[in-house]
Amino acid sequence: MDALRHGWPLAIEGAPLLQPVETAFSDVSGEAMLLSATRAATLKLANQREAAVPRTPVLMRGADAFDLPAALAVADPALDLQSPLKGPFKALALEWEAQARAALELARIAGILPAFLVDPQGAGEAAHLAASDVDAFTDPQRLRIATRAKLPVAAAEDARIVAFRSPDDTREHVALVIGEQRAELAPLVRLHSECLTGDILGSLKCDCGPQLDAALRAMAEEAGRGGWGVLLYMRQEGRGIGLVNKLRAYRLQDQGFDTVDANTRLGLPDEARDFPTAARMLDLLVVKDIRLMTNNPAKVEALVAEGVHVSERVSHSLPDNPHNARYLATKRDRAGHILP
Repeated sequence: MDALRHGWPLAIEGAPLLQPVETAFSDVSGEAMLLSATRAATLKLANQREAAVPRTPVLMRGADAFDLPAALAVADPALDLQSPLKGPFKALALEWEAQARAALELARIAGILPAFLVDPQGAGEAAHLAASDVDAFTDPQRLRIATRAKLPVAAAEDARIVAFRSPDDTREHVALVIGEQRAELAPLVRLHSECLTGDILGSLKCDCGPQLDAALRAMAEEAGRGGWGVLLYMRQEGRGIGLVNKLRAYRLQDQGFDTVDANTRLGLPDEARDFPTAARMLDLLVVKDIRLMTNNPAKVEALVAEGVHVSERVSHSLPDNPHNARYLATKRDRAGHILP
């Protein structure tokens, strides 16, 4: 991932050299590009599969070679209005799909656009890896508790914080425990994905900040009644696409696309949250049975699939505002959230 952020190509065993487009150097070029299926569908490839899947790789070629400006225009949907006449493109047979999937997944984790030049000319020294290295990197069983401490917060002065660390991943998740942990009582649990704009800056485009505050207050009230709560604060900005890509999605929303279509045009999944890691955090905290604060039934299903027993789904909806009304409606109408 460090190589991707620095613009170095990837040499994945069994695949041609792959140069990340977003961070590439100015003199690089290539005859073909690797994209996700949803971005390829947006570009209307003549032979693109109908049911595009965000993390499915597509190898494509244009009428001419891709220099860096042309490749960026293909990769970044924010540039679609500036360069609308692209193509025609043709999807090619892909004989190294596992390696292509690994590359797209690494791009998502690194927070860059999921687009690569294939066999680039002018590329620098490559970072060597195998596709299986990505699975090892994301293995939740490598997560460990790093430290614990008391952390008085406005909602609960007796709260405790627990920090989690993986050997490779620099994203450090934390849990805030409110109330006395009791094995016989299922805690009130909230999985909260990091949101810089909402949690810190008070953005009105989403409901993240108010949801975080309301969850802590609800857990404090639960503790006052003899129960307890756990907030899992997951370092997965933008539901796993990263801060910069989330802001790119915001820019597309400014152009009229809803949050789902904005992610699709970026070639990124609308849902990339790491539920296996959340389950691992609960396991390390010795929490087996939970009451989950969520409006999203899919979140319940995802945790149950990871072995977490969810005894109750607790509604966690808040009033909308003029800036996030469409966002919440999209969550209700297209993502299945149970909202008014």
